[in-house]
Amino acid sequence: MARKLEGKVAVVTGGTTGIGLATARRFAAEGARVFVTGRREAELAAAVAAIGPNATGVQADSASLADLDRLYARVKAEAGRIDVLFANAGGGSFLPLGSITEAQFDDTFGRNVKGVLFTVQKALPLLVDGASVILTGSTAASGGTAAFSVYAASKAAVRAFARNWILDLKERRIRVNVLTPGPTRTPGLVGLAGPDAAQQEGLLDHMASLVPLGRVGEADEVARAALFLASDDASFVTGAELFVDGGQRQV
Repeated sequence: MARKLEGKVAVVTGGTTGIGLATARRFAAEGARVFVTGRREAELAAAVAAIGPNATGVQADSASLADLDRLYARVKAEAGRIDVLFANAGGGSFLPLGSITEAQFDDTFGRNVKGVLFTVQKALPLLVDGASVILTGSTAASGGTAAFSVYAASKAAVRAFARNWILDLKERRIRVNVLTPGPTRTPGLVGLAGPDAAQQEGLLDHMASLVPLGRVGEADEVARAALFLASDDASFVTGAELFVDGGQRQV
C-alpha cells in the first residue's frame, strides 16, 4: 500500500511532545520528510530520535519572528518547499476573570494567535500550490470552562483564521483546516494539574467523565486525524474544523 505522504515535506511546530510529536512520527511513517520545532534543545533532540531518520529538528519559539525566519531559511536550504504545515505550537494556563494578568494574556495570545499567524504567513513563499495547512484548535473555543477564558479566546481566533485564510489563499488552492482535540493524554494536559500523580489522574478521570465515549483521547488518535487533513484523502476539505473529542462538544 502506498504511503500517504510519500515524498512530501512537512513542518510541525511544537513537535517535541504530545500531539505534535505523535503527528510528526505518523507523518514520517507515511513517507514525509519532517521538520519539527521545539523551544528546548534536549527535548528536541529526543523527539528527532523518536521520529527517526526522516526528521530534522530546529530549535524555535513560534512567537519569535526571528526564530521563524531561521526555521524557514533552514527548510528552504534543505528541502526547498513545504507540502504540509502543522501549526501546532501553543499553550495556555488557568486564571479566572479578576485575576488575569497582562503577562498571561501576552503569553497565551503570543503563542496561540501571533505565533500561528506568522508561522503560516512566513511559510507562504515555501508552501506549494495545493498545500495543506493544519491549525491546532481546542474544544475550549466552543464551550465554557471556568478560569480558561484567555486560552479559549485565543483558540477562537485560530478558528477565525482558517475561515478567512481559505479566501486569501484560494488562487493557490492551499487548504487550511483546524484540528480540534478534546481531552487528550499529553504532558501538557496532565501538567495543568501540577506535579502530583494522583492529581493528574484525578484530572484525567474528571475529563473522561465529560466525554460521551467515556475516556480521554490518545495523542496518536489525534495524529491520525491530522494525517487525514494532510493527505489527498482530504482534497476537498478546507475551512473545516475537525473535532477529535470523543463527542464532548457534539452534545
